Amino acid sequence: MIELTRLNGSPLLVNSDLIKTAEAAPDTMLTLITGEKLIVREDCAEVTERVVAYRARLLAEVARRLPAGVEATRVVSMTGLRMTNSGEVILPPSKERP
Repeated sequence: MIELTRLNGSPLLVNSDLIKTAEAAPDTMLTLITGEKLIVREDCAEVTERVVAYRARLLAEVARRLPAGVEATRVVSMTGLRMTNSGEVILPPSKERP
């Protein structure tokens, strides 16, 4: 789950697997696969960064729990992320929109 902020300032935990779309119009409106719509303070880029960071943390935890002999770098490479020699997952650089 990722933490976002409602327009009134209250925190909101969102299951990032349920996010179908994120639109900026001008506030960020998330549409969930259930059809529910949420308006949050964070911009679309920030929502994306939080989702990627959350998934990277999950992947890193999975990699730590792999049995001996299973190559964690192969698992990480399937996601487009990178991993250091110490097993830390490196997020891809943010893509700035022109």
